Amino acid sequence: MIRLAPVLAVLVMIGPVAAGLVGTVLPALGWLPVLGGETVSFDTFRILLTEPGLGTSAWLSLSVGLGSTLAAFALAVGFTAAAQDTPMFRAATRLISPLLSVPHVTLAIGLAFLLAPSGWAFRLLSPWATGWERPPDLLIVQDPHGLSLALGLVLKETPFLFLMLLAALDGLPARRILVTARSLGYRPMTAWLKAVLPQAYPRLRLPIFAVLAYATSTVDMAILLGPTTPAPLAVRVVQWLGDPDLTRRFLGSAGAVLQAGIALAAIALWIAGERLAVVLGRCWIRGGGRGAAENLWRGLSIGAMGLAGILAVLSLLALAVWSVAGPWWFPDALPARLSVEGWSRGGADLLSAAGATVTVALAATAIALALVVACLERETRLGARPGRAVDWLLYTPLIVPQVAFLFGVQVLLIVGHLDGGWLAVVWSHLVFVLPYVFLSLAGGWRRFDTRYIAVARSLGRGPTAVLFSVTLPMLARPVATAAAVGAAVSVALYLPTLFAGGGRIETLTTEAVARASSGDRRVIAAFGLLQIVLPLAGFALASLAARQFSRPR
Repeated sequence: MIRLAPVLAVLVMIGPVAAGLVGTVLPALGWLPVLGGETVSFDTFRILLTEPGLGTSAWLSLSVGLGSTLAAFALAVGFTAAAQDTPMFRAATRLISPLLSVPHVTLAIGLAFLLAPSGWAFRLLSPWATGWERPPDLLIVQDPHGLSLALGLVLKETPFLFLMLLAALDGLPARRILVTARSLGYRPMTAWLKAVLPQAYPRLRLPIFAVLAYATSTVDMAILLGPTTPAPLAVRVVQWLGDPDLTRRFLGSAGAVLQAGIALAAIALWIAGERLAVVLGRCWIRGGGRGAAENLWRGLSIGAMGLAGILAVLSLLALAVWSVAGPWWFPDALPARLSVEGWSRGGADLLSAAGATVTVALAATAIALALVVACLERETRLGARPGRAVDWLLYTPLIVPQVAFLFGVQVLLIVGHLDGGWLAVVWSHLVFVLPYVFLSLAGGWRRFDTRYIAVARSLGRGPTAVLFSVTLPMLARPVATAAAVGAAVSVALYLPTLFAGGGRIETLTTEAVARASSGDRRVIAAFGLLQIVLPLAGFALASLAARQFSRPR
């Protein structure tokens, strides 16, 4: 098992992506015999170009993806440079795991409840500050420019990039570099940007590309926060692929290929921006400025991160309040009374969706954890570190837009009579859970002092016995944390559940998105809040399990 683990892991991650891309490109070229497509041509792309609003949809995907990624990157880097080695920075590092465990859909629903014309923000400000006695006629959520969608993506992706930046800094002598730069007269923020960031950034490139790919092709958040006339391209692709007219599958496949092209274009533009930043950055460094206006930039960076944190917290609080709200008339700041009506109306559907969510998450996480532990154990036994190629393999399912290959995976599942089943959903979740589990566990595992293993082996224990009696108990905390991260990722997955489950496996995420158009805020809030509860419960159980298994025995 341990010897074959790397091969199995690569097959799990890369196999579905490669096969799915083939299964998407061929119908885009007109070849899908089961639907009568038996010739290869570009006619489908010509039809795609005639779709009304296609250019607007493509521009929305590109602009929102690039803008939100750039803003999230600036927030993470600016805050790290400005608040390094402060109590505020240490507090932010402790809060990062709970923020990361919030699913995209949950945050999007909460943000919509906060910023809508009848949302909590306007209720708190009315009528004393605005004079409004009824909701204003403003288009804030689902605005035509995608600004609310971009804001939601920034709030969700900033913690991820912040965590990836912390991981990059762990592999650098950042403190020593900073002390050297400070000794030359540079102020703290300027010293960090000029001396530390250029060395940390190469380790951030793949996470940034993953964020770009997600932001340009998001479907769940775009349905909840994005414009509808027309919608971003990824949403329209899913609509075409789910159209009752089966011939629209060809159009959907062509749209999926275009979506992949938009993601690649976003990455290419980012790389071009990197080249420009290198040129300008060198001029800035050679200029020798020590940071004359640093106090202003420091205040703006910390203030912007604080504002983002406040918006995220208020969004979750708005979700919690709506889940237990009774009658609530505008502009009252709080409901007239509390009620569990939303939970009771969700009732059996809530329990059923929660059960499916938990079972799929546990199965996908268990398989992913077993494969990752086996891969890392093999790495330890061979005493070899993988190169950059392994990082690219890990990020492949995260960089390739989901909508670009999941339809091809669905076609393969249908051909194999596996679609719509629980196993198919677990398998599709595993493709995305495994990279996150590996990234979460690899750092702690590789820092483990192998002399403990040498001592155990010298006492006559075999390698497998040492793994279970020494290595895993001593690494209980990072293993449990990686499992909690994997479960949180599974809980949040929307498109893999939708395509592999064929609408027959309903999780909290798919139900929350489906009910978002119902207008019943209490039931929607109940589904969204339960989405937070499950990952947080996972992290709490992981902490208890780590304490139990790592205690002296």
